[in-house]
Amino acid sequence: MRRFSDSFRQVLRAMWTHKLRSFLTMFGIAWGVGSLLLLVGLGEGFRAGTEKNLAGFGEDYMQIYNGRVPAIGRSQLSSRQYYLNYKDYLDVRSSGSVRNAAPVIYRGDLRLVSDYGSSNGYVDGSEPQFYEIRYQPVDQGRWMNWDDERQRHNVCVIGSEFVRLLFPGRPVIGSRLLINGIPFTVIGTIKKIGHGNNNDQNMRLVMPFSTMATFFPMQGAGNENAIKYVAYQPIARDQHALAKKAVRSIVARNHGFDAETPDAFDDWDTIESAEMVGKISDAMDTFLGAVGLVTLALGAMGVVNIMLVSVTERTREIGLRKALGATRRSILFQFFLEGLMLTVISGAIGVVAAWAATKLFGLVPPIDGFELPHIYPATAVLAITSLATAGIIAGLYPARRAALLTPVEALRQE
Repeated sequence: MRRFSDSFRQVLRAMWTHKLRSFLTMFGIAWGVGSLLLLVGLGEGFRAGTEKNLAGFGEDYMQIYNGRVPAIGRSQLSSRQYYLNYKDYLDVRSSGSVRNAAPVIYRGDLRLVSDYGSSNGYVDGSEPQFYEIRYQPVDQGRWMNWDDERQRHNVCVIGSEFVRLLFPGRPVIGSRLLINGIPFTVIGTIKKIGHGNNNDQNMRLVMPFSTMATFFPMQGAGNENAIKYVAYQPIARDQHALAKKAVRSIVARNHGFDAETPDAFDDWDTIESAEMVGKISDAMDTFLGAVGLVTLALGAMGVVNIMLVSVTERTREIGLRKALGATRRSILFQFFLEGLMLTVISGAIGVVAAWAATKLFGLVPPIDGFELPHIYPATAVLAITSLATAGIIAGLYPARRAALLTPVEALRQE
């Protein structure tokens, strides 16, 4: 223990003797570790934020909208609009590639008026199973049921932003709401989805599909059974491409065109989007990680250089210590301890600085599609271990050569 404390004091004395050199070396190491951690954290923050946004639509969520199909050959200059209808939904639901589906009528031009305020927003009409497909967790009250659907009840569930605008500080459940002058009863509210200034998902109102079709049918479709889109889920996540192909074939067959016609469909697949985001995130992680590793490598070069210079300058000291009875093992241990202290202390400073930077990010208003970066312990351990290994090897190799010299030869070194 005494030998360790002596070596520790000698290391501190040597670092204090060369304060500027030690500071610059430690700064380079701390900068390398901190940069690597922040860059990796930023890349993973992008991945996590985007995945969270997509998950906010629902598990394995897919949908197909109305579209346009070329009327003459494959020319998009001459095309006709087609509208999905309730039969399309029934055929999609009965498809062997789909485990759940719901028809949706959408309007964005309806006026909502309560006793305390008014607003415009997104109004959907759908069947009760829409709750199982689209992520819309109930906060208060209940969701629509099949009695509401079959009996065409004038009931609705509203998003958190509508709660704030239409019923500020007031009871919501059981309250009356006029939609284009038609009275509805609020039976439930939806928890706030997402964060920041993106209120689109929270300015939503959902009513029974039959009620929506009766009072607010699709405009411009020329078909009373027209719907805006069909939301559905594949049988299994890894079969989403087969489900999309099957749904497209059904729509093409029902509306009299070739399913292979390019640009005839307007659909969305959150699973495919998540896979694409994953690939982009992997590329970002690779790039940011490479930049961080380069910075880390520069820090490693700094500690290697400082250890080489330190040993070279102290060859005479090593000879003098050997002449006074110091063993080769004690000399090597001192340089081992010096390299270890330089890297570990500097690495710890880098980790703390990176952690402090992540806390500063928390003061910035939330950005949709981006989660705050986190410090990943595995990355921190890997970075510090790599630097410590480089510093120890850089110190032990020349120190071993110097320790092998006889005291006379070591004292002759310039």
